[in-house]
Amino acid sequence: MTLPITHTHTHTHTHDHSLILKSKPKEMDQKKEQKPHCLILPYPLQGHINPMIQFSKRLAHKGITITFAVPQGLLTSSTAVDDIAVVISDGYDSAAARAGASPQERLLSFKTAGTESTSRLIEKLREGGRAMDCVVCDAFVPWGLAVAKGKGLFGAAFFTQTSSVNVIYYNVFKGLLKVPVSEKEIVQLPGLPPLEVSDLPSFVVDSEKYPGVLELMAGQFEGVKDSDFVFVNSVYKLEEEANNWMKKSMSVKTIGPAIPSMYLDKRLQQDTNYGLSLFKPDDTCMKWLQQRSPKSVIYVSFGSMAKLDKHQMEELATALMLIDKHFLWVVRSSEVSKLPENFTDEASGKGLILSWCSQLEVLAHEAVGCFVTHCGWNSTLEALSLGVPMVGVPWWSDQATNAKFVMDVWKMGVRACPNEEGVVGHEELVSCVKHVMEGERAEEIRENAMKWKELAKGAIDEGGSSDRNIEEFISTLLGGQVS
Repeated sequence: MTLPITHTHTHTHTHDHSLILKSKPKEMDQKKEQKPHCLILPYPLQGHINPMIQFSKRLAHKGITITFAVPQGLLTSSTAVDDIAVVISDGYDSAAARAGASPQERLLSFKTAGTESTSRLIEKLREGGRAMDCVVCDAFVPWGLAVAKGKGLFGAAFFTQTSSVNVIYYNVFKGLLKVPVSEKEIVQLPGLPPLEVSDLPSFVVDSEKYPGVLELMAGQFEGVKDSDFVFVNSVYKLEEEANNWMKKSMSVKTIGPAIPSMYLDKRLQQDTNYGLSLFKPDDTCMKWLQQRSPKSVIYVSFGSMAKLDKHQMEELATALMLIDKHFLWVVRSSEVSKLPENFTDEASGKGLILSWCSQLEVLAHEAVGCFVTHCGWNSTLEALSLGVPMVGVPWWSDQATNAKFVMDVWKMGVRACPNEEGVVGHEELVSCVKHVMEGERAEEIRENAMKWKELAKGAIDEGGSSDRNIEEFISTLLGGQVS
């Protein structure tokens, strides 16, 4: 679906632009002046932007006008942009200034500058006859909800992590889960299976290692009390018990999987990619995959942020050479120096190493039989939506919890266990990949993967749980009364 762009300028120390997404509604026949208008405020990281882009496309498809906001400095000359433009300021004039600031400083700057420029943008749009109805903001930027409330608008919080992870952080926020958690403790939380310490988010296990981050994670719920809606990029039946428990405290609505429509229900005919990539993909992998037999390739990627140490990279490289399978390994340019010497040349006969690729295209290809992943939620949800079995090698954040669900709840993969040094050895990696691709339970794992694929598609398809939640949101906006 092609969505025309309208630019709006506000007067700050940097130029601000806004993107208005428009489409001819198929499900609704509203007069132009009655169309609700939503401002979308993501947290400026790739993994947070992507699902909110997709949610915006769903709303636009149903006749909602969308203004999508990202800090100006996020986009560079090498950024692939499709229906995305800069809207607000995060307080930094240059990438160097932003990079030199601590995470806490960046958050504070984004809150201060973002609150001011977002408020000004809303007023500018009102003056131009494009009044706003709702602000949908990433739960990491609760100041967006305060802006909405101050302007008399609907406010919606958007969680890019699972409801199960939200249960953990919410219990920390309420003081019901004390941190740090003892290594030998089994954590019993409502709506979740029993969790060992190794299954918990890293910020809960070792909050001192990541100063200020646990406060950010738990603090997401501080702003939720000001929201009229709470959206989660998940599927209701994937984590039914967690969703039901969270609903007792807030109006949680699952709206996922928020991935391009052409990989799911195909109702948005031109929706084939997210529309914004901070890395330039290498398309050579698709031609390479065409030459491989079905379910024969190991796809390896650890997302846009993971920084594996040199020892871990060496163990992974050794494992891939030992397994009698072709492999496709995404190694970001910043990580290439950690590969064993001459590895790229030695592996050229059986493997392809790229700096980045279109992950959805790769996972959707019939040649891929296994995904070795860090279990970031976007990657996990993509694999789940495309029916690809996983080997989880979690690195930090919520990845260990996601890996726990992949193995023990959804039963569509396994989690590789690190040794005493915290490194996943090559023997363990070889064993896990073989277990998923050709072991005694390989067929069962593939069947489960296909079951969840169909469930994910059904949720976002017409009449599915996620689709109904989106429709209910739109109906409330059309009613026009802020609670």
